[in-house]
Amino acid sequence: MNWVHVKMKRPSWFLKGTLKHFILLAVVTCILYVLKLSFGPEECDAKKMHCVDAKRIKRAQKYAKQVLQGECRQDFVKKEMGRLFEEKYSMNISPFVRREMETHEAVFQYEPPFGFQKFSSKLHGLLELLPEHDLPEHLQSKACKRCVVIGSGGILRGLELGLALNQFDIVIRLNDAPVQGYTDHVGNKTTIRMTYPEGAPLSEHEYYPTGLFVTVLFKSVDFNWLQAMVKNETLPLWVRLFFWKQVAENIPVTPKQFRILNPIIIRETALDILQYPKPRSKFWGWDKNIPTIGVTAVVLATHLCDEVSLAGFGYDLDQPNTPLHYYDNLCMAAMNGQTMHNVMTETRFLQKLIKEGVVRDLSGGIYCEFCTKAS
Repeated sequence: MNWVHVKMKRPSWFLKGTLKHFILLAVVTCILYVLKLSFGPEECDAKKMHCVDAKRIKRAQKYAKQVLQGECRQDFVKKEMGRLFEEKYSMNISPFVRREMETHEAVFQYEPPFGFQKFSSKLHGLLELLPEHDLPEHLQSKACKRCVVIGSGGILRGLELGLALNQFDIVIRLNDAPVQGYTDHVGNKTTIRMTYPEGAPLSEHEYYPTGLFVTVLFKSVDFNWLQAMVKNETLPLWVRLFFWKQVAENIPVTPKQFRILNPIIIRETALDILQYPKPRSKFWGWDKNIPTIGVTAVVLATHLCDEVSLAGFGYDLDQPNTPLHYYDNLCMAAMNGQTMHNVMTETRFLQKLIKEGVVRDLSGGIYCEFCTKAS
């Protein structure tokens, strides 16, 4: 009886010890996270930043003007993508998720962001809230559309391309890249703001009154967040705990302005065009096979428009002290710490598009067509 009594006490002692270890581990994890935030990427010294050459500014502005003044070529970019990538590029993908896609097997082949496997009911609930699933009528009816995808690159700082960028039919901006305070360099027109929850601007002033808000869904709580934004509801605290940074609590647009990016666009970009390995989830996140929002937006633009241009793209890792973004003082060296995206593979892809004349690089960060030309 005494032996049985002793054996019955051991689980209680063991559980207490395990609980102590768990609490200690949680505390250490929190401390490490705070330290990571405190000692983030080092900022560049503004005094040491390179000034933009006056000749380069002139050439960039002249080049953008020439692109806009040329005759718009209908269906040009789709035909060229089909020529370059053949069966790897689908000519007729719907850019945004539509109600009828709930029956498409391809949409549910993979988990987010490559598909909506296991999220059929959540997707259905979201689609019931969204009254529109395409471009606005005034853009759909336009015979030939020109897109510009504006990245966050520091190369935009000083080129003063804002006026030219505003003249494109569709202006696509990424994540929380700001317009306020930078209109001379990046313009202020926004047709599409494409992002995921953690990347959405926190300031209501960064949302264009008639622009579309295109959401990329990566995980389960992203569906909850989008539903709260569309219904203008408060996101529960327990849901907010699952995001790796603060998320917007309100997106000041109407339900008809929300769109969900078709995950087939991400799958086409990653698996077919960039030739990344098939998705394989790990304990935290994915293998290094998720394309950046930027390069995904470029592929999206080829499905939306007849001609596509880029601005603010390009990571020059050989110049670690140059500005990473146009809106802050982070150094290019900060890119060395990222592990999710394959930057070099994406750069080669964009270089191929520009050298083949499929898209234009207005700021010359990927491949500069105007740098050696007379001004």
